[in-house]
Amino acid sequence: MESRLVVYNTLTRQKERFEPLNAPHVGMYVCGPTVYGDPHLGHARPAITFDVLFRYLKHLGYKVRYVRNITDVGHLEHDADEGEDKIAKKARIEQLEPMEIAQYYTRRYHQAMDSMGVLRPSIEPCATGHIIEQQQLVGEILKNGFAYESNGSIYFDIEAYNKRYQYGILSGRSLENVKDASRELDGVGEKHNQADFALWKKAQPEHIMRWPSPWSDGFPGWHCECTAMGRKYLGEQFDIHGGGMDLVFPHHECEIAQAQAAMGHQAVKYWMHNNMITINGQKMGKSLGNFITLEQFFTGQHELLSKPYSPMTIRFFILSAHYRGTVDFSDEALQAAEKGLEKLQNAIADLDRIAATSQCDAETERVVKSLRERCYDAMNDDLATPLVISILFEAATVVNRLVDHKATICPDCLKELKEVMHLFAEDVLGLSIQRSAFNVQREEAFGKVVDMVLELRAKAKAAKDWATSDQIRNELAAAGFEVKDTKDGVSWKLNK
Repeated sequence: MESRLVVYNTLTRQKERFEPLNAPHVGMYVCGPTVYGDPHLGHARPAITFDVLFRYLKHLGYKVRYVRNITDVGHLEHDADEGEDKIAKKARIEQLEPMEIAQYYTRRYHQAMDSMGVLRPSIEPCATGHIIEQQQLVGEILKNGFAYESNGSIYFDIEAYNKRYQYGILSGRSLENVKDASRELDGVGEKHNQADFALWKKAQPEHIMRWPSPWSDGFPGWHCECTAMGRKYLGEQFDIHGGGMDLVFPHHECEIAQAQAAMGHQAVKYWMHNNMITINGQKMGKSLGNFITLEQFFTGQHELLSKPYSPMTIRFFILSAHYRGTVDFSDEALQAAEKGLEKLQNAIADLDRIAATSQCDAETERVVKSLRERCYDAMNDDLATPLVISILFEAATVVNRLVDHKATICPDCLKELKEVMHLFAEDVLGLSIQRSAFNVQREEAFGKVVDMVLELRAKAKAAKDWATSDQIRNELAAAGFEVKDTKDGVSWKLNK
């Protein structure tokens, strides 16, 4: 099948036409969360970004196997070589089993992602469930001469690797750059070179999470899990590997080196990375202490928030920026996203209020007939979701004109308008058009009251009591209701 989709490949640093290795099948691996705390906005961005890619690839007719891992062991505080495992640390502080911590926060992550319309992946493997595969990977790298044992730990030998292959092809860093950054640690620890990274770590006596291996009782380095699980579920070569831009170095760079060292070839064709969410220009994250949890967004209980924001507002906020651009958080930006989402939701809901006529006016016909192609063009250009939203806003303006009887639309164009708006807003962007139960109830109540008042106005007009008729209309206008007398009867709407 011929693809029009173009994606930006971090590896080649350019946009490339998406051509799967084995169409129509597509293999996609995305780095998931480390489950030791409540999910925050930084977790939402990659989940939503690659959810849209997952949705769109399926819409285009591809059969997608989407793998997103859960890191529940081996993710250490610094570079996977030093420090304390974050989950084990949390378990020690709270006096719980590490798996209790991992399971609790995995559920919290799923609940938050579900509320934002993020589809579950095809497979969601955990690092602790794939220790054997990670040990196998380490053994292959050792056998091929690209790793060494030191005091029961196994380290990747970057210098040996760089003699045959090139280290740093994803991040653009040379081996000398990496060495220079590590120079202050020369002579410290058990590595041959401070740029080398851990494949397997011998566990200290106090370390809770440990497994037997040919080298020591220990645990895998952070980088091993994705390489091992990606190969297990997607094969030795697959199409897409995604994640946040902060993972380009060292995590994804190390993944490329591990795969090449173990198999003799690269595993991934397209590397895709979403950019960061910032607060005042600084990356949002747990390590910086400036993150806001998704639960705080949903409840409004944070000093930087003026009110609660719905999960769909958060999704709309993230999709309003291109996935490769930064998103700077502010309460004002969320308020704008809330209004934008409401505008789109109202327009799609109002589609059912439109009655087709014999023909379209010129402007309506122009917008509707180009709508589908423009949305496809935007999505095919590296998932330009902000452009898709702006195009849907143009369609929303047409809907408003039709509802206000300022435009006309023929049956075929009305069908097309409905199909395209539902397709791209709901199926592709994953935005729910459901109004809240409170808003639905409120509008139903308003409708009953307004209809009753308009009946009184109709009776006044029938009795030629023009003063009462005008007074009712003016009072409704003062209350925020717009009433229009048309040739088809009386229409009204509540101005937002």
